[in-house]
Amino acid sequence: FFLMIRRPPRSTQSRSSAASDVYKRQEFYDTSLDPYPTYEDYLRAHVTDQDRFYLEDEDLACQLVELGFHAKNEILPRDIFYQKKKAAEEARLNRDKNKTKTLAHTEVTNKEKLNSDDFIKALADREEDVLNGKLMTIIFLRVEGKHEISGYIDYAHRLKTENFKPYFEGTKKLMPRPTDLSYYNWHTGMCVSNDSPNFKVDANSELGLLFRNKRDRKIINVDPKKSNDDVTKRVDTIKSTDYAQIVLYDHRTRRKN
Repeated sequence: FFLMIRRPPRSTQSRSSAASDVYKRQEFYDTSLDPYPTYEDYLRAHVTDQDRFYLEDEDLACQLVELGFHAKNEILPRDIFYQKKKAAEEARLNRDKNKTKTLAHTEVTNKEKLNSDDFIKALADREEDVLNGKLMTIIFLRVEGKHEISGYIDYAHRLKTENFKPYFEGTKKLMPRPTDLSYYNWHTGMCVSNDSPNFKVDANSELGLLFRNKRDRKIINVDPKKSNDDVTKRVDTIKSTDYAQIVLYDHRTRRKN
């Protein structure tokens, strides 16, 4: 099983065994919404002078833009706008709070979850290489519950913009978000895709959902029936009681000097 999205709606140091080794993290976050403190400001920015002239009512013009009329670009829904704003703010706080951090899984005091859950162990095993840029991992998760959701997560981007210690301790559950590479809510039909600092999303390809690595421009096809380049390995044998399905796409890259 894999999630194929045809067309989304509008929408650093060398390896060391020492647990105290620290890695400088480059922070990435979307700043495109920074000029707009509120969703209304965002809508007004997409109202044209022609709209104002003919409609003579800016509030009405904003409503039409929100509905997708008269807008030259795709307009984010209100909830996605604020989710993106929140994610950017969390990334800024994380950056400003501590520029240099230890590996999150080495700071865990209660290692019960880390030692017993295969998924959490897999994330911990990859953390160092992902932070060093040697490995780019895309995580596919399908979560069942009141609202079944699934999505593809850029592990490196999430590592660099939030604190993963609660995940490794088991006090917080890693979940797909509308700000990840892709997100699908099976109950509401909400479907969103976003580029990340490491991957460009092609959700409209005839081949299905594709991710292009921005460093080496290699393409990752998530269709299990399709083969990928030999630098990409699909791992679908990981089990966890917290998830209905887990697939990791490990993409080995060469760091450019």
